[in-house]
Amino acid sequence: MLKSALPTLAELENASEFHARHIGPDAADEAQMLSAIGVASRAALIDAIVPASIKRADAMALPAATTEAQALAELKAIASKNRVLKSYIGQGYYGTLTPGVILRNILENPAWYTAYTPYQAEISQGRMEALVNFQTMVTDLTGMAIANASMLDEATAAAEAMTLALRTGKSKSKVFYVADDVLPQTLEVVRTRAEPLGLEVRVCSGDEALQNDSFAVLLQYPGVNGQVRNYADWIAQYKARSQGVVIVAADLLALTLIKAPAELGADIAVGTTQRFGMPMGAGGPHAGYMACRDEFKRSLPGRLVGVSVDSHGKQAYRLSLQTREQHIRREKATSNICTAQVLPAVVASMYAVYHGPQGLKRIAQRVATYTAVLAHALKGLGFTLAHEASFDTLHVHTGAKTEPLLAAAVAAGINLRRACAQSLSISLDESTTREDIAALLAVFNAGKTVDAFGAHENGVATLIPAELLRSSSYLTHPVFNRYHSETELLRYLRMLADKDLALDRSMIPLGSCTMKLNATSEMIPITWPEFAQVHPFAPQDQLAGYTELDQLLTTWLCQATGYAGISLQPNAGSQGEYAGLLAIKAYHESRGEGHRKICLIPESAHGTNPASAQMVGMQVVVTKCDKEGNIDLADLKAKCEQHSASLAAIMITYPSTYGVFDIHVKEICQLVKSHGGRVYVDGANMNALVGVAAPGEFGGDVSHLNLHKTFCIPHGGGGPGVGPVCVVEDLVPFLPAHRSAGLGQPSNVGAVSAAPLGNAAVLPISWMYIRMMGADGLKAATETAILSANYVAARLAGHYDIHFSGNIAGVKGGGVAHECILDLRPLKDSSGVSAEDVAKRLIDYGFHAPTLSFPVAGTLMVEPTESESKAELDRFIAAMIQIRQEIAQVESGSWSREDNPLVNAPHTAEVLLAQDWTHSYSREAAAYPVASLRQVKYWSPVGRVDNVYGDRNLVCSCPPVSDYA
Repeated sequence: MLKSALPTLAELENASEFHARHIGPDAADEAQMLSAIGVASRAALIDAIVPASIKRADAMALPAATTEAQALAELKAIASKNRVLKSYIGQGYYGTLTPGVILRNILENPAWYTAYTPYQAEISQGRMEALVNFQTMVTDLTGMAIANASMLDEATAAAEAMTLALRTGKSKSKVFYVADDVLPQTLEVVRTRAEPLGLEVRVCSGDEALQNDSFAVLLQYPGVNGQVRNYADWIAQYKARSQGVVIVAADLLALTLIKAPAELGADIAVGTTQRFGMPMGAGGPHAGYMACRDEFKRSLPGRLVGVSVDSHGKQAYRLSLQTREQHIRREKATSNICTAQVLPAVVASMYAVYHGPQGLKRIAQRVATYTAVLAHALKGLGFTLAHEASFDTLHVHTGAKTEPLLAAAVAAGINLRRACAQSLSISLDESTTREDIAALLAVFNAGKTVDAFGAHENGVATLIPAELLRSSSYLTHPVFNRYHSETELLRYLRMLADKDLALDRSMIPLGSCTMKLNATSEMIPITWPEFAQVHPFAPQDQLAGYTELDQLLTTWLCQATGYAGISLQPNAGSQGEYAGLLAIKAYHESRGEGHRKICLIPESAHGTNPASAQMVGMQVVVTKCDKEGNIDLADLKAKCEQHSASLAAIMITYPSTYGVFDIHVKEICQLVKSHGGRVYVDGANMNALVGVAAPGEFGGDVSHLNLHKTFCIPHGGGGPGVGPVCVVEDLVPFLPAHRSAGLGQPSNVGAVSAAPLGNAAVLPISWMYIRMMGADGLKAATETAILSANYVAARLAGHYDIHFSGNIAGVKGGGVAHECILDLRPLKDSSGVSAEDVAKRLIDYGFHAPTLSFPVAGTLMVEPTESESKAELDRFIAAMIQIRQEIAQVESGSWSREDNPLVNAPHTAEVLLAQDWTHSYSREAAAYPVASLRQVKYWSPVGRVDNVYGDRNLVCSCPPVSDYA
């Protein structure tokens, strides 16, 4: 009798490998996919598609892959090295209490965090309603006419406001005044942004700005040391003197009690919504905000959600075209922002919805009252305060006791802020309790208890001046006054999530956006207190866990990219681009070649590339691409020779935005370097390179990465993102510093984000991904992403034209990188059906559309990623084949060009259930074009949204209740 074969120990141990969970197709699926493509193995496919000249010689030196449980245990040990003290540092970051219903049902809910940017409005109604709530919250509290759907953080919002003021204001001056009590990190980021634009930033106490010309001024309200100033008269004098624009960085919680910036005469308001439910997280992610007067709305940077109507006259939301993504203007752009902080913005908006105007006011009143109690007690102990007017922060003169008090505070588990050598500041927040006040006072009273509240039980006046107390109303819309019970809010959040289509429902085949698995185990650590409750400006010896996380992640990413140094500070891909170009600019200047300002950019490039180049003062020169999507070498050579003396850099995306590996990439890099330029390789498509090729090895000098693409940080409906900047050895000295945190050398460029580690709280996601995948798993993910894209191309090649490919013999579909472009322009000519019609029809099939009309108008760019199973790929392919058959019915005349399921898509349940059905096609053809939809069906909440109507009738806050009737 034969003994049955037993599994080996290695087989049993490998069965728990994470990469088998992350990568969708199994071995049997892969064999079928390879057969459809016409190649024998995955290795053969990679050999055929990836140029041999760029392939890695050595594998990435990464720790061997580990299990989910082991990785979590390792990361927990790292996190425990952070010391979580009670923070009273303030400086723009505060303790906050995230309501449990928001924590679990938004921040930890894949229906919210795996959604993509709301480019397809019909399937994004839920998150866009939440963003309209956010915009309304900001406009109400600031008193401004309009607000955008969030900024990256307060500091970058202030920098964007500076450039907004420059281009919209009346003054011709190049001077920008900053009040001397503005947050230090904001001042640093503003200076970074101003320098390449030739703007002069001057810090002043007030009078100087009233005596000299300037195009704008930035005020902090309240100031970093807590003083609440009535700026109304000062602002009036400033405007009369200089005609400059007034920007006020305002604390939203304070604005529930003090006059709104618009009431003081401000033109623009900026700030952060961090204390509305988002933990400090060592600096982010948090939703910054920007609001302005109505006359500035057409120049407002970032994204703006507006109200429009759908094809049936029903109210619907969409991104406002003229104000979203200025980078589509390329070298004429005034901002390179292409993302936002949607998930944190949704959290902040729902925090306001949950608490309502009265709840927010009570929170603010408690903070202000505790601040007054603490002030009285400190005075009773003999301390003097720098100012009497305050909301939440006290500036205490401590003289020679400053250092001993700081040490005593840390020993008691408390962090204070050293305001200067002779004083400390204390910032209270929503989480402050009576016991916390007692502990604080014990520090200032040599350990002895102080009865601070005894004399004030019947009430105590706040330290807010009477003339600054707010009398105007805010958050009066019903949405802020209804959902105050957990049951009501829970159902509201579920209703909004049900309107949207995210990765928890189906694949999102967006080209160049890499919508892949964001594994639960990767997400778990972000809410650990050891990561979430840390202040970004806590003493460095308390941040050992974050320091180790930074070092490990930087080392691993260097292995993946082939670069020598990386900064994790940029909190978006656009910021990483900007930081990389600043490093190139600083390098040339350090060599006495500051005249090098020409930046070559292929016509296929992402729009952020020319926008970023413009922001650092470079002049963009566009180079041509050939019919195969490659850079035109002859044109590039001519441009290099023409601009040789002033060539600063070239920016290329690799693989290209057209979805092909340019076989001449090393030659391109060498050509530019021979003329004194540096090579910037946009890392947006790094998911096609990790483990296979490294930009730092094949000729790149600088790259940014999108951790929210390749390295699994979820898109969150349009943010948060992380955009590390990676450089070769001789550019390491020019990576971003953060001098307001005591970090950096003289050679480093200035800070590009408010916090030293940018969106630090989400870095554990990428750490977990790399740790669980290991070098082999990461390489397999890259190869599978290429395999999946080629499988889609091969299966659809007989139905649609594949616009660009490698034209590789024997590879069905021609051979593409990690994405393929379907050219629908011939079908537009033959049927009248546009790429947009196909995109909207895919909603009826339960899919988010591929990238529409980018980089080529009239096309769809598909990126399936490695995470989607063959079954899901087949479902998408079946939908696209069925749609082609529907187009054929239009071509044949069976359906008219004017009335068919494509031009009328998407179809809502309300329309399909209406008594009258006047279309030439059946209800069944509209609702159930494939049989599987009868089991699982996503119903679009609205019909096709009318963007033109919305742009002509710009409404960007909560509509009145009557509009819902």
